[in-house]
Amino acid sequence: MPRTPSRRAVLRGVAVAGAAVTGFDPGARSWATTESAAGLARVPALDGTLVMDDASLSAASDDYGHMVHHRPVAVLRPGSVGDVVAMVRFCNAHRLPVAARGQGHATNGQAQVEGGLVVETATLSDIGPVGPRSPAVTVGAGARWSEVAKAALAHGLTPPVFTDYLELSVGGTLSVGGLGGATHRHGAQVDNVTELQVVTGAGEFTRCSPARHPDLFHAVLAGLGQCAIVVGATLRLVRAPETVRHYLLPYDDLETFLDDQRLLVQEGRFAYVEGQVSADADGVFRVLTLEAASYGPPAGPAPDDAVLLRGLRHDPTGVERSDLPYYDFLDRIAPSVEALKKAGLWTYAHPWLNLLLPGRDAAAVTGDMLHALAPGDVGPGIVLVYPVLRERLTTPLLRTPDDPVPYLFAVLRTTPPEDTATVDRLLAANRSAYEAAAAVGGTQYPVGSIPFTHADWRTHFGTAWPRLAAAKRTYDPRGILAPGQGVF
Repeated sequence: MPRTPSRRAVLRGVAVAGAAVTGFDPGARSWATTESAAGLARVPALDGTLVMDDASLSAASDDYGHMVHHRPVAVLRPGSVGDVVAMVRFCNAHRLPVAARGQGHATNGQAQVEGGLVVETATLSDIGPVGPRSPAVTVGAGARWSEVAKAALAHGLTPPVFTDYLELSVGGTLSVGGLGGATHRHGAQVDNVTELQVVTGAGEFTRCSPARHPDLFHAVLAGLGQCAIVVGATLRLVRAPETVRHYLLPYDDLETFLDDQRLLVQEGRFAYVEGQVSADADGVFRVLTLEAASYGPPAGPAPDDAVLLRGLRHDPTGVERSDLPYYDFLDRIAPSVEALKKAGLWTYAHPWLNLLLPGRDAAAVTGDMLHALAPGDVGPGIVLVYPVLRERLTTPLLRTPDDPVPYLFAVLRTTPPEDTATVDRLLAANRSAYEAAAAVGGTQYPVGSIPFTHADWRTHFGTAWPRLAAAKRTYDPRGILAPGQGVF
């Protein structure tokens, strides 16, 4: 197991968090904080702390979506992986639901649990040793990708794929997929894991990999927390560039924009390819920006504008080009995040729509969706459109369209949470958009807020469903894990 925080360090960090839980009353289905209560099932000895104060429970019943609020009855802040084992076994024995929570960036209550236990993995944030020739690094599930990047970059290395926002936990993104601008070259973050350390729903600590317990390994990666809680992961590393040449290329025609994106990812001309769509002065979503980056030495050759931009059909008069240190490029949205927090927009509702569309239908489907989109449907959010290569996406549970070049289409909506009528309208719009995508073979990328039924999930996982269901029966036989996903 990875090194974990000492008992003293963890207790010092949570001493003011509230009353510590001492036991569980099976009859009342409630926790107790007094040693004198009779008939209690005693909580196992822990290195960390189990709390049930109002502030902790309120925080655990919210997330980045700020729309769903399922209140747990206790929160575990583990001081060791052993704490997770002990408490999952305890909850399994008493049929208490359990959800793991990283940075709380879910948008639709996926990491919440009504009347059960939330395991906050942030304290499991150890990052193992890295050397200049390390092919991989082992980290705790609570480590943030920004921390992993900095640790690897100290030795000239980097994980190959990042999401745009770096302050997400490793365990969180590995539970859903982890797509980014480098996915067309390296796959998703889940495709760059060599081993997992997990605690199953039965409370068993297990190391799994493609060669060791492969059924569990493939059920956990992009498995939405259904079979086990990730407590550690071994991540592949590659040579990092020192600098990045970053381009923003303007387009005024959707099909041309999508075709050029497809050309770039198929050729592998750039290390990073994404795209954004914004509204013009008339409120029409037709301002198209292709975002691309070339990684310089020692990861790649010195960038040559003439070679990189040859044959592209953007407006050359509006090109923005900059050379950035690699980490500054990775973390380039940090100032925008701080601005959103300062303006109070971080606490707005985020009924996100995230779809994967077959490339053959991307122009028609995105065109229809953009035409129907109004600025008020997005707010200060953003619309993303970019292609990936299906051959790079090898994780069975990361479901993608049957097309060689699928496109991610994401409407990252932001709206006041008290305006429940607008929230409900946008959730209904998300469902309609999903149905339009599904009709042409599209899937959802499950980080957003699309109303989904159990039957929808079975359809979503398709041919992978029997293996996921079998793994659920094997590794979480009482079905206590991640009920907020609504999969089973």
